[in-house]
Amino acid sequence: MKVVVAHNRYRSELPSGENVIVDLEIAQLEAAGVTVLPFLRSSDDIPSLSAAQKVLLPISPIWAPSAQKDLARLLREQRPDVLHLHNPYPLLSPWVVRTAHAHGVPVVQTVHNYRQVCAPGLYFRDGHACHECRGRAFALPAIKHKCYRGSTAQSAIMATTLAVHRSTWRSVDRYIALTAAIADHLRDYGITDGQITVKPNAVEDPGPPPAAGDGLLFAARLSPEKGLGLLLDAWRRHPDGALGRLRIAGDGELRPLAEQVAAERADVEYLGPLDRMGVRAVLRTSAMIAVPSTWHDVLPTAIIEALANGRPVIGTNLGGIPYLIDNAGFAVPPTVDDWAAALPDALKAAPTLTDVARHRYLTTFHPDVVTGQLLAVYDSLPTRRP
Repeated sequence: MKVVVAHNRYRSELPSGENVIVDLEIAQLEAAGVTVLPFLRSSDDIPSLSAAQKVLLPISPIWAPSAQKDLARLLREQRPDVLHLHNPYPLLSPWVVRTAHAHGVPVVQTVHNYRQVCAPGLYFRDGHACHECRGRAFALPAIKHKCYRGSTAQSAIMATTLAVHRSTWRSVDRYIALTAAIADHLRDYGITDGQITVKPNAVEDPGPPPAAGDGLLFAARLSPEKGLGLLLDAWRRHPDGALGRLRIAGDGELRPLAEQVAAERADVEYLGPLDRMGVRAVLRTSAMIAVPSTWHDVLPTAIIEALANGRPVIGTNLGGIPYLIDNAGFAVPPTVDDWAAALPDALKAAPTLTDVARHRYLTTFHPDVVTGQLLAVYDSLPTRRP
């Protein structure tokens, strides 16, 4: 089987679980004997584009002519069985779906966010959940609130893109919804049940976990929607040292807050930005991780990593987080009172949940399980003709 994997990688200075997942999925498919034809673009390449390409850049979310030309050539030469799309923005465009169909190639898309409806893809604005664009033919509120990169112009382009490609998205042969919540999002958009398969992501098996460590780890982008402020406010409700130690890894706009609290309290340590292996090393010495997201986080890779390493999770009860945690931790409403009350019991119970967390990973998120599900999706696709 030949599969084109199409993905626009996010900028390297914005750590993205989605980039990691795509790379891992390619490796898992190749290990299963699939011929993978990567069709990748990176937002890091934008500064090095030619003058002519930069002129066309504003319309690339809608059409991206260079990408369509290159993809058409690849499809003609390689004649793949399927195109698997992840993120199309900004250098690929949803138009790749039309290009694939024009060459008789069925399309699968893994839905990592809410971008069919929401310009930034988060359903989150100004520190709170926002669904103003849901059900609208044109995402005017996104322009009003400058939801895409804080720019009226770029928000207008993205809102136009979402309107232009409604029919494109509805023509995708199969959607992979990472959770039942994403499946509901797609149905609300008009996607039929026959176009949706619910399948989570996987991470590679790090091997048997060590004995339970100590303390709580927060490892994520330090941005408001990831909930660092919520966690720190709840942590500060307890005397210094009463809960053990809290370690924070990551970078972003809330870094000054992390540094401030670490300077104020002996039980909080800010580790700075760590790469994936660095996070894993700290994770394996911790008792539990915290995922206090205040947006409807789809499928945080940090939770799957924690489960793989036998570490339970305390997270909010939003998006795909409760599904991921299941019985391997605690799903708590996103309020300071609820988190302050839950933290002592969660940390006390953490050492007893190591085996539960590891079992959750082995049965649901191991590559052998998830890759088999993905291959079954490919095999079930309808045959198309150019």
